Amino acid sequence: MAADLDSISEATSGAIGALVSTTILYPLDTCKAKYQAEVQAHGLRKYRNLSDVLLEAISTGKVLSLYQGLGTKNLQSFFAQFVYFYGYSYFKRFYLEKSGAKSIGTRANLLIAAAAGACTAITTQPLDTASSRMQTSAFGKSKGLWKTLTEGSWSEAFDGLGISLLLTSNPAIQYTVFDQLKQHLLKGKEKTTEKDASPIVLSAFSAFVLGALSKSIATVLTYPAIRCKVMIQAADDDEDKKAEPKSSKTISGVVCSIWKKEGILGFFKGLHAQILKTVLSSALLLMIKEKISATTWVLILALSRILMLRQRRLKSA
Repeated sequence: MAADLDSISEATSGAIGALVSTTILYPLDTCKAKYQAEVQAHGLRKYRNLSDVLLEAISTGKVLSLYQGLGTKNLQSFFAQFVYFYGYSYFKRFYLEKSGAKSIGTRANLLIAAAAGACTAITTQPLDTASSRMQTSAFGKSKGLWKTLTEGSWSEAFDGLGISLLLTSNPAIQYTVFDQLKQHLLKGKEKTTEKDASPIVLSAFSAFVLGALSKSIATVLTYPAIRCKVMIQAADDDEDKKAEPKSSKTISGVVCSIWKKEGILGFFKGLHAQILKTVLSSALLLMIKEKISATTWVLILALSRILMLRQRRLKSA
């Protein structure tokens, strides 16, 4: 029971952290997505810098459109982080119980994080695809969640699933690095053996720095796949649908398109924007998660005790 409570506490605090960080950084995320989704054609491109997307929104009087798809993104982020943190915590405890080990090595940690990431990708892919399409739509022309999900076939709702599964290596690398650094930083601090003691957590600053460092490493290593995924999921305007064949939305089609039009450096277009957004987002998420995890754990423990007392009273009545 205690293990389940710890898993739920980890999942809840992680999901809340994702919700807050996503909302704060959403305009930057929209600019990043639209910038990444564009492919240079005949030496011409609409956005030469990330700031061009912001300037377009300002010049056309559609600054609020930087928030298009925020509700869907928050929904996707909340469920994704809940599923991920619950799966990660559950698989980690399951491994320790079955193996009898006192700690998890790097290889096992990577496998556990990848398994949790795969579960997350499969369960939240339709929301991820919908949020990407809404973000990359022309300013002011984003459709609602239901219309976005139902305008194509059911299989199209899972566009980019293959790359999403590949990108499970991103959080796997991130959280493995974060956990290893965290364990090293907290080493020497004796954890109380009291049964209902809350877990030891990092300071806000330490969590922010470790989160930024771990996400930077993961982002650089997986960025080409990240850009291909954005392009596969990006919304198509009428001109794009006429000019580009359906095959351009496949992994091989996107890779060929980038290679022919932008060269090898095209696979890293927008890397600085991705690092800026994901590092800030991940660092905020982990900082918030660390600060509220103890409170969340206490609240869930109190709730479980109340429910247990009610069950006992009902049985005795």
